[in-house]
Amino acid sequence: MTDQPVRIAQLSCGPEHSGVQKEIYDAAAAVNAEMFFPDVTLTDIRRSYDKFGLEARSGDLKLAIARAMALVEGKVEADAVFIATCFRCAEAAIVRNELRRYIHDHSDLPVVSYSFTERTTSGTLLTRMEALTTIARRRALLAREEQKGTTMGIDSGSATTKAVIMRDNEIIGTGWLPTTEVMDSAHGVIDAALKEAGLEMADIEAVGTTGYGRYLIGEQLGADLIQEELTVNSKGAVYLADRQHGEATVIDIGGMDNKAISVQDGIPGTFTMGGICAGASGRFLEMTAKRIGVDITELGPIAMKGISKTVPMNSYCIVFGTQSLVNALAEGSSKEDVAAAACRSVAEQVFEQQLQEVDIKEPVIMVGGTSLIEGLVHEMGALLQTEILVPHHSQYIGAVGSALLASGFIEEK
Repeated sequence: MTDQPVRIAQLSCGPEHSGVQKEIYDAAAAVNAEMFFPDVTLTDIRRSYDKFGLEARSGDLKLAIARAMALVEGKVEADAVFIATCFRCAEAAIVRNELRRYIHDHSDLPVVSYSFTERTTSGTLLTRMEALTTIARRRALLAREEQKGTTMGIDSGSATTKAVIMRDNEIIGTGWLPTTEVMDSAHGVIDAALKEAGLEMADIEAVGTTGYGRYLIGEQLGADLIQEELTVNSKGAVYLADRQHGEATVIDIGGMDNKAISVQDGIPGTFTMGGICAGASGRFLEMTAKRIGVDITELGPIAMKGISKTVPMNSYCIVFGTQSLVNALAEGSSKEDVAAAACRSVAEQVFEQQLQEVDIKEPVIMVGGTSLIEGLVHEMGALLQTEILVPHHSQYIGAVGSALLASGFIEEK
């Protein structure tokens, strides 16, 4: 990457009072980015406040509105935008969402919005900052539409590790294992993918890594590309779904956190990740499958036979969600209804926690291991009132995106 810092405009209310501002600066510095507050005048604030058409009592929110309009009108230059407000403030949540939508609709600046708490750390913010800088620095690479040569992508996730080998725009080898010790799992999926492809490691021309273990694996393998999962997964999703042109929304419900990404012509525009608790994740669905005595691969078909609304379930917290599940079974609910309710609950929480932070544009593409759970896809489609697209090899999405993007480095060798 270039040594020139990426300039990220900050629109916020409250982080300096809660001790979070230093964490924002630290996260930005870790990815060679520079946070700055766009300069505006009092006249700009008054004009912008009237023109924007959204009343805000907070002076900081009025200032954020003026700064957003200065960015859109080209009065202030930036490479990306970070919008941050306190999760306790309803007014700030409304303004945050409107600003995110306004900037996304009227500029090509990548935007991430975030509701912070007093416990927000630079580590929590790091992946978001890294994604913003990746989009700013690597637009040409993210616009890549075809994989060339022979490349490998490795996705080291919190629950599973995946590897994919591609040759001239075709997947020729795959590997999939639960994530235990990071390098052991990585070597296992690499060996499986090489065996299926009939190749040796010496045949691989470029390697890309993503996911939680991307740095360790990337350094051990001398990877050409080490990139966060937000940009990699969104690129892999639109590639596999053949939706690299136009709008799309990518939903990835993972084992530990979730991602929602608005994509335009293959490049992320707005995105969010995280979650209040693991109750809104693939981990909760794994616990549901275990509790009703089936393998996770059987949960989807079983859920399709149930009626989700017959079982009340709260999965904001994985502990309380499990308690709801146990109570329902004790009261005589069928395992089909409980499975359907668990899928509905996860879909609802993802909608409330992540999908409010992006503009949902069709097609909606679901990826990751949970996209293979038919009942979850059904409940998400019913909630969004649209048909969900699940591309072939969707469970390998991060590895596919890494292999695709890594091929951009072959010409440089």
